[in-house]
This record gives sequence, structure tokens and C-alpha cells, in this order.
Amino acid sequence: MIVYGENKIKFLTDNDNDDIEDVIHAKFIEATGHSVSRNEIRSWRESLGFMAKVLRDDDIPNDTGVAVELHIPQSSKRIDVTLTGLDETGSPRAVLVELKQWAESSLTEKDGIVRTFVGGSQRELVHPSYQAWSYAALLEDFNEAVHEGDIRLHPCAYLHNYLDDGNITNAFYAEHLERAPVFLKVEEDRRALRAFIKRHVKYGDSGRTIFELQNGRIRPSKELAESLAGLLRGNREFVLVDEQKQVFEAAMHLAKQVRSQSGGRGQVMIVEGGPGTGKSVVAINLLVQMIEMGLLAKYVSKNAAPREVYQARLSGSMTKTRYRSLFVGSGTFVSTPNNDLDVLIVDEAHRLREQGGLYGNVGEHQVKEIIFSAKSSIFFIDENQQVTIDDVGSKESYN
Repeated sequence: MIVYGENKIKFLTDNDNDDIEDVIHAKFIEATGHSVSRNEIRSWRESLGFMAKVLRDDDIPNDTGVAVELHIPQSSKRIDVTLTGLDETGSPRAVLVELKQWAESSLTEKDGIVRTFVGGSQRELVHPSYQAWSYAALLEDFNEAVHEGDIRLHPCAYLHNYLDDGNITNAFYAEHLERAPVFLKVEEDRRALRAFIKRHVKYGDSGRTIFELQNGRIRPSKELAESLAGLLRGNREFVLVDEQKQVFEAAMHLAKQVRSQSGGRGQVMIVEGGPGTGKSVVAINLLVQMIEMGLLAKYVSKNAAPREVYQARLSGSMTKTRYRSLFVGSGTFVSTPNNDLDVLIVDEAHRLREQGGLYGNVGEHQVKEIIFSAKSSIFFIDENQQVTIDDVGSKESYN
């Protein structure tokens, strides 16, 4: 989904002759059916105004595509501004711009994490360069128009209120800055951002690339699948034995039926097993194999701890990785369309709740939401490990 998609001239006209934040807000309501906070509207007004200043360059083609709030597949994230066109060879290119109103930050000892003043207090947040790069990585991993087509992505961040204090550009973040350069408030950086755009967008495309991004089929890329399989292969921790192999093959047989399935209630498989039976090992093997099959699959658990542990063991690091979007919480599917995913693999399903959220008042029933969100759902349960009266993941819940 894209909230706003026009060419450069129309974007500048909307900025100069109308209140750009009102234009975007109206488009957002039209696209989503709901409004946003006043803070987000104010951020559109300020940040898009600065983006308009950057685009006032005669060498940036007038028919350059300009998209605002491009939704990233398999996440709730949106790219602030996407600029599209053709490079000097005529190949489609997209510049992804993460906009920030930050005015200061401080270093942390954590990879890709900074501290800054947001929402009335100091908070630890992802470095804007890492954020921009990670959004590009998600598009490359899941949008078929990118990983099967010839669309090259070029992420960057524009902190238009930020005067360099040596923190946001510190060498500690060099890896992320190299992947996605950051541009700051000074005129020299504005010129550098223009040069970055013009290096990748030589000719306009009248928004054709925006259309392809918006309509690209959501499927995992071969590169993602091969990367996952390579990490699993040869790792003894994930070798299947005895009953684990039997369960794995039964689940794979179910998954193979997904390709031709459409509509109706999703198929459900329940796997019972006590502590130490290796349910999570089977779940991770299924996730990797189904991604390799080209299926949209996710590993689901109520608690964050198992997601973090198995993501880390799979990737070999506790840092944020491209695999994070494959590991989600059980309350993720409140508003997911029916059969939106191919397979959901639910670990510790005995810990599911009726409702989620901070106050336990979000959604209708997590089991029902999961079943209807996917063509096939695989629940790993141990009813003897239900530890609170709110745990509803018993076998009867799936009937």
C-alpha cells in the first residue's frame, strides 16, 4: 500500500499551493479508513516541506516518482518518502528516505542503537541509517517486484533539524552509515542528498516503479531462503530425530497443500509434546523449509523470549537481523485479512490468550485470529505447561 503517489511536479504543487499534511492525511484516511495523531500530521508538514526543498533542483527530473508512506510487506512499518526513476542505463531505481525531526542524540554501547529525545523523554531507538537499510532489506526479501525484477533500492536518512555533533555520524555506526548515508541540516548536506538522488535517478519514470512496488507479489526471495537454509544446514542443534522427523514430514505434507488452497477456514495441525521433546526444534526447521518452498511463513509465540532465543541461534547473533520479521508475537493478527499468510507455526501455543495488548483488551481470540490469518496453522502445545488462568491454548480451542 502507498498512501500518496505522484510525480515531483505534483508533489511540489501540493506542497506549495495546499497544506501538504492535509493532502497526505486525506489520502491516508482514504487508503486505511482511519486517521492518525496530530503529532504525525505535524511531522508530515515539517518533514515533507524540507523534502520539497531538496527536490527543487532542475537536474532532478520532473517526472520522478514521489511516494509517501510506502507500506513494507510483512511488517507494520512505512517508508517516509520513496523517489523512483531510471538510472543512466535505463534500469529502475528507488531512493528510500527515512525522515527524522531529531535535533540531538547520544551514543550507546549497542550496535545500531542511539539515544534521543522523543515523546517527552530520552529513549533508545534504532539509528536512522540502520532503520532505512532494514526497510530496504525487507523489500528485497519479500517484494517480488524487487527481488525478481530489476529494481535497485538505495536507502538513506535525512535529519533536517540536526546539526552534526559527532554522535549520529560516529565511527561506531560506520557499517550502518555506509549502507544508508545520513544527511543533516546544513546546506552542504542538502546538496549532498540531492547528489545522492541524482546519482541513482537520472531519468523520471512517471511513477511506474511506484506502481510496481505497490503491486509486487509478496513472496520470500530466493536469497532469503538460501541464507536461512545455509544457517540451519550442518547445525547439530537443529537436527531432527525420531518423532521430530515424523512430525516435520506430516507438517510439510500439510504445507504442500497450501499452494492450491484458496478461501475458507485454514487447515489446522496440533502437535502435542512435553518438555524436552524438541517442539521448538521442529518449529524452526519448518519455518526454514517453508520459506525455502516460497511460502509466506512465520514463527509465532506469545512471549518474546523464545522468539529472541531461536532467532539468535538461527542467525548466530543477538543483534537485529533481516530474519526478525519472521518471528512475531501472538497478538499480531488482530486485523490481518483472512488467509493473508500461507503458514503460521505457533510455538508454546498453550500460552495463547483470548485477548492481547497491554491491558489484555485487544482482539477477539488469539487462536481464532491465527487460524483465520493463514491457510495453514501448526500449533505446538503442552497443556501441562499452562501457567495462568488466562492461558486458553488447549486442544478444544482449535475445534
